[in-house]
Amino acid sequence: MLIVAINGSPNPEGNTAYMLRAALEEVNAAGAEGRLIQLSEILARVKVPYCLACSNPCEGKCFRGTALDEAYGLLRRCDGIIMGSPVYFCTVSAQLKAFWDKTRALRKDKALLNVPGGALSVGAARFGGQETTLRAMQDMMLCQGMIIVGDGHMDNDAGHLGASAQRMARDDQDGTARSRMLARRVLEVARATVELRAHRMQGK
Repeated sequence: MLIVAINGSPNPEGNTAYMLRAALEEVNAAGAEGRLIQLSEILARVKVPYCLACSNPCEGKCFRGTALDEAYGLLRRCDGIIMGSPVYFCTVSAQLKAFWDKTRALRKDKALLNVPGGALSVGAARFGGQETTLRAMQDMMLCQGMIIVGDGHMDNDAGHLGASAQRMARDDQDGTARSRMLARRVLEVARATVELRAHRMQGK
């Protein structure tokens, strides 16, 4: 099992990164592989970081041979995704949106179809737009045909939209706990749905 965490925050050591690393600790503790993608570092090395819809269907010409290509390659073989973003005006960061817009090539190949995905978010206030940011990420994943899960788990409770925390995340014990629950749920669903992703190996 490979679970990929996507950090949409421009800060690789910030609150969102902290929650994602807590989630990956759960993934690794359960015997799966967890990988973190730091979008700001990747996009900083790309000449055009946003999608221009230069071809339809997408041929991936704009990112072929770049760090973006490597990141999308990781998504093509992952079994689950945990997507994280700080709240920017009640929605996701520009970095996350730019990265996801360029996944049109993955959508064409149904590469993320039936991949479980969960979302987590951090806001400056307790009610600072976390839930609208979570829903934005879930909408983005639904457009890839992913299986959306929340932060519920049999050992805990039925959960919510995803994991949410207030800055500073290190001091938000509930937010950290919800991140860990989300990770367990994503991994649990990933293990139960392996056969639904068999199409990704056809012709390989």
